[in-house]
Amino acid sequence: MQFVPMNELLAKAQAGKYAVGAFNCNNMEIVQAIVAAAEAERAPVIIQASQGAIKYAGIDYIAGLTRLAAEKATVPIALHLDHGTSFEQCMLCLRAGFSSVMIDGSKHALEDNIALTQKVIAAARPVGLSVEGELGKIGGTEDDITVADRDAMFTDPEEAARFWRETGVDALAVAIGTAHGRYKGIPKLDFGRLEAIKERVEAPIVLHGSSGVPDEAIREAISLGVAKVNIDTNIREAFTNIMRQRLMDNPEDVDVRKVLGPAREGMIEVVREKIRLFGSNNKAHL
Repeated sequence: MQFVPMNELLAKAQAGKYAVGAFNCNNMEIVQAIVAAAEAERAPVIIQASQGAIKYAGIDYIAGLTRLAAEKATVPIALHLDHGTSFEQCMLCLRAGFSSVMIDGSKHALEDNIALTQKVIAAARPVGLSVEGELGKIGGTEDDITVADRDAMFTDPEEAARFWRETGVDALAVAIGTAHGRYKGIPKLDFGRLEAIKERVEAPIVLHGSSGVPDEAIREAISLGVAKVNIDTNIREAFTNIMRQRLMDNPEDVDVRKVLGPAREGMIEVVREKIRLFGSNNKAHL
């Protein structure tokens, strides 16, 4: 298959009251694990690359690896830029073949965030590509972007309504209590705020920082309109934990395949569990 525009996947998820998993990639093994899990669960999936991933692997390698995986796959796959912070970066990803981009203007004033998002949409939509925007500041660290807890800011439902009216964005990431990276405690999501946002916004809602959020909270968020759930840290944990154990158990072994292979299998299981949690398993035919 070719890459699928993200808005097509999310429209079906919103109508079916499930969510599509958006899993961050950094190398070949992670791409392979995401696609293998999606195939096993017969699920649509979004593979996304952050600024840090692009800096590490290179935009052409990310696009090339994922394009090859999509061409061989029998399930719908979108390639998405996660947390793009400039118009220029979004355009580089669109030219490289990404099927959607996120423009994160949440650090700007509302008017400037709207203007930046409109500019990206004006360039992307005529060629059939999807755009995710963000309103509110999600705490924690996502590769090159760090938002201190004191600077995190929940999304205001009325501002969300204005943002949606003036941009018509394909998906809206909101801040309701999640954070990037590992949690220090159990996150408490503001479901009342999420419900108020969804009453005012027709676009599918995106939940960032979902690794470590309790399963019941994820299910509740999906029932209230979340159609895209981002997972990164849980994949990294599976990868590095297995690699670390393999190296400790076999300190003399220099065959990287015996380290990376089991790590890939561990990531497959994590992604499969998340797909089932999100309810997107057996939805590829849609």
